[in-house]
Amino acid sequence: MSIFQGTISTFSILPFFPFLIVFVICRYMLKMEKKKSLLASMDITTAFLILSVATLFNVIFVSRFGFYLILLLLLLALGLIGGAQNRIKGKVDGKRLCRVVWRLTFVGMALTYVLFTVIGMFKNIFNSM
Repeated sequence: MSIFQGTISTFSILPFFPFLIVFVICRYMLKMEKKKSLLASMDITTAFLILSVATLFNVIFVSRFGFYLILLLLLLALGLIGGAQNRIKGKVDGKRLCRVVWRLTFVGMALTYVLFTVIGMFKNIFNSM
């Protein structure tokens, strides 16, 4: 059990590791094409990015609301994109909606991870002076 916890913790702290591992496994061991390997890597890494960004948010802003804020934003995105899909096509394709929101979450969380990491480093440097 502690190995599992350690692995999840490591992958959450350094979310580019699961991205690289999944990409290499999909691309070279499973012989998937490059685009599908990249998308599979994005899908797996998104969960680790969510955990990491939530933790960084909690540390930087001395809060316990990080995960709930991300969850709220995900639900908001699902509602907005689902509403747009309903207006344009007349129906909501749930599978496609979830895939779009999940992949947009990857991009948003990756950018937020970099931003929060830089902010956290500066905050730590200036607090130690």
